[in-house]
Amino acid sequence: MITYDCVILTEQRYLNDSKTDAYKHNVYFEDRLVYYALEELGLKTLRLAWDDMFFDWSTTKSVLFRTTWDYFDRYDEFSEWLEIISKQTTLLNSEALIRWNLDKHYLLDLEKNGVQITESHFIEQGVKVSLTQLHHILNWKDTVLKPCISGAARHTYKLNPENLEVHESIFQELIANEAMMLQPFQYNIVSKGEISMMVFNGEFTHAMLKKAKAGEFRVQDDFGGSVHEYSPTASEIEFAETCVKACNELPIYARVDIFEDNNGNLALSELELIEPELWFRTNPDAAKLLAQAIKQKLN
Repeated sequence: MITYDCVILTEQRYLNDSKTDAYKHNVYFEDRLVYYALEELGLKTLRLAWDDMFFDWSTTKSVLFRTTWDYFDRYDEFSEWLEIISKQTTLLNSEALIRWNLDKHYLLDLEKNGVQITESHFIEQGVKVSLTQLHHILNWKDTVLKPCISGAARHTYKLNPENLEVHESIFQELIANEAMMLQPFQYNIVSKGEISMMVFNGEFTHAMLKKAKAGEFRVQDDFGGSVHEYSPTASEIEFAETCVKACNELPIYARVDIFEDNNGNLALSELELIEPELWFRTNPDAAKLLAQAIKQKLN
């Protein structure tokens, strides 16, 4: 028996509001904006942790992935759960999109579809190669190393000729267990920042500029990065919408992270289709647009 139209997914850490933790409050508040937008359209809605053991997922028409930010720390468990519930309800975004987007090899698919991506070299699990060999073969000097399945800048390292030996042991440990990717260091992300473009059902709504703190190269707030409202150019909006439309199916929500690369061209850093922060608090109307897209999808 169907009881709900849409369940908004979070994780245990963010189930409840907080009066003392601004970060938790923002997560809760933004999910509530989506909740109320869905309810206003007559959709019966609930908000749960994705690993809730007592909920019958077949009783909801759909689930909306929002703040499931522990999935990459519990990847095997999450992947198994994903397979189970995909047979019971509609996933937003779809299981196919989520599984494709989990692994940064998706960037190669987008590149084939005409999207300018960050120049990237993928190192498959178990490959016998050293960091020094890689940098020599690629003729790269300053680079960034990261896992293909990751989040919150997990095991992300800035490399240069002086510190390759220091990172060699952790690289060998990582590559024995998972695929990695190496990219030229992007100087403009440090000097100008990275732009996050929110796109719902193929339509751009709003943007934020993420900047790294002094002396840091990662823009995530976990590392002291700051976020600012941003008014994108027409070409940036067109680029973001083109990235989304280059997917095999149109995502109902997406965050398109873009930047100016070392050659001065717009490039895609990441396309976030699973659980991106979407900054609804700076544009509550975007939550209404997402809700309308969900209702349209369910109908």
